[in-house]
Amino acid sequence: MSKNLIQKAIEDVLAKGERAFIPYIMAGDGGLELLAERLQFLQQAGATAIEIGIPFSDPVADGPTIQQAGLRALRSGTTLRGVFEALKTIRQTVSIPLIMMTYYNPILSFGIEEFAAACAQIDVNGVILPDVPIEEENEVRQVFKTRGISIIRLATLTSPLERLKKITQDSEGFLYAVTVKGVTGARGQFAEDVKHYLQRLKELSPVPVLAGFGISTPEQVREMGDYCDGVVVGSQIITLFENGELEEIQRLIGSKVLNS
Repeated sequence: MSKNLIQKAIEDVLAKGERAFIPYIMAGDGGLELLAERLQFLQQAGATAIEIGIPFSDPVADGPTIQQAGLRALRSGTTLRGVFEALKTIRQTVSIPLIMMTYYNPILSFGIEEFAAACAQIDVNGVILPDVPIEEENEVRQVFKTRGISIIRLATLTSPLERLKKITQDSEGFLYAVTVKGVTGARGQFAEDVKHYLQRLKELSPVPVLAGFGISTPEQVREMGDYCDGVVVGSQIITLFENGELEEIQRLIGSKVLNS
Protein backbone atom coordinates (compact mmCIF):
# COMPACT_ATOMS: atom_id res chain seq x y z
CA MET A 1 0.00 0.00 0.00
CA SER A 2 2.63 2.54 1.06
CA LYS A 3 4.80 1.88 -1.97
CA ASN A 4 1.92 2.91 -4.16
CA LEU A 5 1.16 6.03 -2.10
CA ILE A 6 4.70 7.44 -2.10
CA GLN A 7 5.47 6.42 -5.65
CA LYS A 8 2.08 7.56 -6.91
CA ALA A 9 2.50 10.98 -5.29
CA ILE A 10 5.84 11.41 -7.05
CA GLU A 11 4.55 10.12 -10.37
CA ASP A 12 1.52 12.45 -10.19
CA VAL A 13 3.89 15.41 -9.85
CA LEU A 14 6.09 14.18 -12.71
CA ALA A 15 3.02 13.81 -14.93
CA LYS A 16 2.43 17.57 -14.51
CA GLY A 17 5.92 18.36 -15.80
CA GLU A 18 7.21 19.18 -12.31
CA ARG A 19 9.66 17.46 -9.98
CA ALA A 20 8.99 15.97 -6.57
CA PHE A 21 9.96 18.06 -3.54
CA ILE A 22 10.25 16.36 -0.16
CA PRO A 23 11.14 18.72 2.70
CA TYR A 24 12.68 17.37 5.89
CA ILE A 25 11.87 18.68 9.34
CA MET A 26 13.02 17.56 12.77
CA ALA A 27 10.12 16.47 14.98
CA GLY A 28 10.14 18.48 18.18
CA ASP A 29 12.44 21.25 16.98
CA GLY A 30 10.91 24.25 18.74
CA GLY A 31 8.60 21.87 20.63
CA LEU A 32 6.21 19.18 19.41
CA GLU A 33 3.38 21.73 19.46
CA LEU A 34 4.90 23.24 16.27
CA LEU A 35 4.85 19.95 14.34
CA ALA A 36 1.24 20.19 13.13
CA GLU A 37 1.61 23.81 12.03
CA ARG A 38 4.80 23.07 10.07
CA LEU A 39 3.48 19.94 8.40
CA GLN A 40 0.30 21.75 7.35
CA PHE A 41 2.34 24.68 6.00
CA LEU A 42 4.58 22.39 3.95
CA GLN A 43 1.57 20.55 2.53
CA GLN A 44 -0.08 23.84 1.53
CA ALA A 45 3.21 25.06 0.00
CA GLY A 46 3.16 22.11 -2.41
CA ALA A 47 5.36 19.44 -0.83
CA THR A 48 5.01 16.05 -2.52
CA ALA A 49 5.62 14.22 0.76
CA ILE A 50 7.32 15.15 4.03
CA GLU A 51 10.27 13.50 5.77
CA ILE A 52 10.07 13.70 9.56
CA GLY A 53 13.29 13.26 11.50
CA ILE A 54 13.33 11.61 14.91
CA PRO A 55 15.87 13.24 17.24
CA PHE A 56 18.74 10.93 18.21
CA SER A 57 21.84 11.47 20.32
CA ASP A 58 24.29 10.05 17.73
CA PRO A 59 23.09 11.15 14.26
CA VAL A 60 26.00 9.89 12.14
CA ALA A 61 24.57 10.97 8.75
CA ASP A 62 23.58 14.47 9.81
CA GLY A 63 25.53 17.71 9.51
CA PRO A 64 25.59 20.58 12.03
CA THR A 65 22.20 22.10 11.17
CA ILE A 66 20.23 18.89 11.61
CA GLN A 67 22.33 17.86 14.61
CA GLN A 68 21.48 21.14 16.34
CA ALA A 69 17.79 20.73 15.46
CA GLY A 70 17.90 17.25 17.01
CA LEU A 71 19.54 18.57 20.16
CA ARG A 72 16.91 21.31 20.46
CA ALA A 73 14.19 18.67 20.08
CA LEU A 74 15.75 16.41 22.70
CA ARG A 75 16.12 19.34 25.11
CA SER A 76 12.42 20.12 24.67
CA GLY A 77 11.61 16.56 25.80
CA THR A 78 10.75 15.03 22.42
CA THR A 79 10.49 11.25 22.38
CA LEU A 80 9.54 8.77 19.67
CA ARG A 81 6.37 7.92 21.59
CA GLY A 82 5.55 11.62 21.82
CA VAL A 83 5.99 12.03 18.06
CA PHE A 84 3.58 9.17 17.40
CA GLU A 85 1.02 10.71 19.75
CA ALA A 86 1.31 14.11 18.04
CA LEU A 87 0.93 12.56 14.58
CA LYS A 88 -2.36 10.85 15.51
CA THR A 89 -4.09 14.23 15.55
CA ILE A 90 -2.04 15.76 12.74
CA ARG A 91 -3.04 13.04 10.29
CA GLN A 92 -6.58 14.43 10.30
CA THR A 93 -5.37 17.48 8.33
CA VAL A 94 -2.17 16.29 6.60
CA SER A 95 -2.98 13.88 3.79
CA ILE A 96 0.27 13.71 1.76
CA PRO A 97 2.67 10.80 2.37
CA LEU A 98 4.82 10.96 5.50
CA ILE A 99 8.25 9.36 5.71
CA MET A 100 10.01 8.88 9.03
CA MET A 101 13.81 9.20 9.19
CA THR A 102 15.32 7.51 12.21
CA TYR A 103 18.33 5.52 13.26
CA TYR A 104 18.06 1.88 14.27
CA ASN A 105 18.60 2.27 18.03
CA PRO A 106 15.32 4.14 18.69
CA ILE A 107 13.41 1.44 16.78
CA LEU A 108 15.17 -1.34 18.69
CA SER A 109 14.42 0.37 22.01
CA PHE A 110 10.78 0.93 21.04
CA GLY A 111 10.41 -2.60 19.67
CA ILE A 112 10.42 -3.39 15.94
CA GLU A 113 6.87 -4.80 15.89
CA GLU A 114 5.59 -1.98 18.09
CA PHE A 115 7.28 0.64 15.90
CA ALA A 116 5.77 -0.81 12.72
CA ALA A 117 2.32 -0.97 14.33
CA ALA A 118 2.57 2.64 15.53
CA CYS A 119 3.62 3.77 12.03
CA ALA A 120 0.73 1.93 10.44
CA GLN A 121 -1.76 3.36 12.92
CA ILE A 122 -0.94 6.93 11.85
CA ASP A 123 -0.30 6.08 8.20
CA VAL A 124 3.45 6.68 8.07
CA ASN A 125 4.13 5.49 4.53
CA GLY A 126 7.89 4.99 4.54
CA VAL A 127 10.95 4.84 6.77
CA ILE A 128 14.55 5.91 6.09
CA LEU A 129 17.21 4.10 8.13
CA PRO A 130 20.61 5.63 7.28
CA ASP A 131 22.58 3.29 9.57
CA VAL A 132 21.00 0.05 8.31
CA PRO A 133 22.77 -1.32 5.18
CA ILE A 134 20.86 -3.62 2.83
CA GLU A 135 22.70 -6.63 4.31
CA GLU A 136 21.07 -5.92 7.69
CA GLU A 137 17.68 -4.86 6.36
CA ASN A 138 15.85 -8.19 6.55
CA GLU A 139 15.20 -7.98 10.28
CA VAL A 140 12.92 -4.99 9.77
CA ARG A 141 11.92 -5.28 6.11
CA GLN A 142 9.42 -8.11 6.51
CA VAL A 143 7.86 -6.56 9.60
CA PHE A 144 7.42 -3.24 7.78
CA LYS A 145 6.16 -4.93 4.63
CA THR A 146 3.29 -6.63 6.45
CA ARG A 147 2.24 -3.18 7.68
CA GLY A 148 2.51 -1.55 4.25
CA ILE A 149 5.56 0.56 5.16
CA SER A 150 8.31 1.07 2.59
CA ILE A 151 12.01 1.18 3.44
CA ILE A 152 13.49 4.06 1.43
CA ARG A 153 17.03 3.10 0.49
CA LEU A 154 19.98 5.44 0.13
CA ALA A 155 22.58 5.27 -2.64
CA THR A 156 25.90 7.08 -2.42
CA LEU A 157 28.45 8.54 -4.82
CA THR A 158 31.14 6.21 -3.52
CA SER A 159 29.17 2.99 -4.10
CA PRO A 160 30.53 0.81 -6.95
CA LEU A 161 28.20 -0.18 -9.78
CA GLU A 162 27.53 -3.69 -8.46
CA ARG A 163 26.44 -2.32 -5.10
CA LEU A 164 24.20 0.26 -6.76
CA LYS A 165 22.55 -2.58 -8.67
CA LYS A 166 21.86 -4.38 -5.37
CA ILE A 167 20.51 -1.21 -3.74
CA THR A 168 18.17 -0.41 -6.61
CA GLN A 169 16.87 -3.96 -6.84
CA ASP A 170 13.53 -4.20 -4.99
CA SER A 171 13.66 -0.52 -4.01
CA GLU A 172 10.39 0.87 -2.67
CA GLY A 173 8.78 4.32 -2.83
CA PHE A 174 11.78 6.16 -4.23
CA LEU A 175 15.55 5.87 -4.25
CA TYR A 176 17.33 8.50 -2.14
CA ALA A 177 20.43 9.54 -4.07
CA VAL A 178 22.99 11.12 -1.72
CA THR A 179 24.72 13.81 -3.78
CA VAL A 180 27.71 14.62 -1.55
CA LYS A 181 30.56 12.66 0.00
CA GLY A 182 29.78 13.45 3.59
CA VAL A 183 26.97 14.47 5.92
CA THR A 184 23.89 16.62 5.36
CA GLY A 185 24.16 20.39 5.04
CA ALA A 186 23.92 23.13 2.42
CA ARG A 187 26.58 23.18 -0.30
CA GLY A 188 27.60 25.92 -2.71
CA GLN A 189 28.15 23.51 -5.59
CA PHE A 190 28.26 19.82 -6.41
CA ALA A 191 30.98 17.59 -7.85
CA GLU A 192 31.02 17.09 -11.60
CA ASP A 193 30.33 13.37 -11.29
CA VAL A 194 26.92 13.95 -9.62
CA LYS A 195 25.07 14.32 -12.92
CA HIS A 196 26.50 11.09 -14.31
CA TYR A 197 25.74 9.33 -11.02
CA LEU A 198 22.09 10.47 -11.06
CA GLN A 199 21.68 9.43 -14.67
CA ARG A 200 23.12 6.00 -13.85
CA LEU A 201 20.69 5.56 -10.95
CA LYS A 202 17.80 6.57 -13.19
CA GLU A 203 18.81 3.78 -15.59
CA LEU A 204 19.03 1.22 -12.78
CA SER A 205 16.15 2.14 -10.49
CA PRO A 206 12.62 0.72 -10.83
CA VAL A 207 11.32 3.59 -8.67
CA PRO A 208 11.76 7.39 -8.92
CA VAL A 209 15.18 8.81 -8.00
CA LEU A 210 15.35 11.84 -5.69
CA ALA A 211 18.55 13.73 -4.91
CA GLY A 212 19.33 14.82 -1.37
CA PHE A 213 22.05 16.22 0.93
CA GLY A 214 23.38 19.70 0.26
CA ILE A 215 20.53 21.14 -1.83
CA SER A 216 19.58 24.59 -0.59
CA THR A 217 18.61 26.95 -3.43
CA PRO A 218 15.91 27.07 -6.14
CA GLU A 219 18.70 26.94 -8.72
CA GLN A 220 20.03 23.69 -7.25
CA VAL A 221 16.51 22.23 -7.13
CA ARG A 222 16.08 22.94 -10.84
CA GLU A 223 19.60 21.74 -11.66
CA MET A 224 19.03 18.39 -9.95
CA GLY A 225 15.60 18.18 -11.54
CA ASP A 226 17.25 18.01 -14.95
CA TYR A 227 18.86 14.68 -14.02
CA CYS A 228 16.44 12.94 -11.65
CA ASP A 229 12.83 12.98 -10.44
CA GLY A 230 13.09 15.49 -7.61
CA VAL A 231 14.85 16.48 -4.42
CA VAL A 232 14.87 16.08 -0.64
CA VAL A 233 15.80 19.29 1.21
CA GLY A 234 16.50 19.27 4.94
CA SER A 235 19.06 21.65 6.42
CA GLN A 236 17.82 24.66 4.47
CA ILE A 237 14.19 24.01 5.44
CA ILE A 238 15.20 23.78 9.10
CA THR A 239 17.19 27.04 8.87
CA LEU A 240 14.35 28.89 7.14
CA PHE A 241 11.80 27.72 9.71
CA GLU A 242 14.12 28.75 12.53
CA ASN A 243 14.50 32.22 10.99
CA GLY A 244 10.78 32.55 10.27
CA GLU A 245 11.40 32.87 6.51
CA LEU A 246 8.23 31.14 5.38
CA GLU A 247 8.08 32.89 2.01
CA GLU A 248 11.54 31.53 1.20
CA ILE A 249 10.31 28.01 1.97
CA GLN A 250 7.39 28.56 -0.42
CA ARG A 251 9.79 29.86 -3.08
CA LEU A 252 12.09 26.87 -2.61
CA ILE A 253 9.26 24.35 -2.90
CA GLY A 254 7.84 26.30 -5.85
CA SER A 255 11.08 25.79 -7.77
CA LYS A 256 10.04 22.18 -8.39
CA VAL A 257 8.14 23.66 -11.35
CA LEU A 258 11.16 23.57 -13.65
CA ASN A 259 10.14 26.42 -15.93
CA SER A 260 9.35 28.81 -13.07
